[in-house]
Amino acid sequence: MQKPPFESMEQMAEFTAGALSEACSHSAFALFQETPFRREAGFDRINQQEQDRIFNELVVAHLVLIMLLLEAPDLRVDEDFRGYFKILNQHIPKAYGQQLKKLGVEGDYLKDWEKLISLRYEEYARDRHEVRSAAMQLESAEKPLDLQDLSKIQLLLPAQTVAIGCHHHICRGKTEGRDELFKIQLESLSKFYVQFRVHFEGGKITPLTRAKVALKQVIRRKKKKRRK
Repeated sequence: MQKPPFESMEQMAEFTAGALSEACSHSAFALFQETPFRREAGFDRINQQEQDRIFNELVVAHLVLIMLLLEAPDLRVDEDFRGYFKILNQHIPKAYGQQLKKLGVEGDYLKDWEKLISLRYEEYARDRHEVRSAAMQLESAEKPLDLQDLSKIQLLLPAQTVAIGCHHHICRGKTEGRDELFKIQLESLSKFYVQFRVHFEGGKITPLTRAKVALKQVIRRKKKKRRK
């Protein structure tokens, strides 16, 4: 009999969080390298330290976006996965810390990253309510909202919230006249969000298939133990 690849949800969450963390950093770097993004961010006018700060904000934005996706109330997944997603959510910041550690980043900087991820998560999670309210006001200005409108607002709420917050931090609060930069960020983060939402909801494109299958095995083993 083949041994299951994971013995516990914690072990599986650690593995999956590592894969998600790498996906976040890769997507952030791809956006960071795009010519339109660099042009609108004014890379020809800022120094390397400022460019590094912008890259850090992009990475954190992707990490927090995954965290908000995992706790989205409208995410269409089996109830068995809700508990696992809660555990997985807690492993995301740790996974990125491990990724940085492998690259040789030292302890004090790892603590700074942990604080930054925590701060941005709290900020963007809190801002969801204001973004939802603003979106509802805009949609209802033209016609009464129906269930489809509300569903659409809820669906993209995490991506919109994170894009707004990330744009604010990248611009150091000076966002006036920088709409094109925001549009680039929103489009990129929305694509990333939708791609992984498809993953979690059981779509075909999924680097997490192994973890989902393993989770079902863990759940089945737990149910068998309870019946004994």
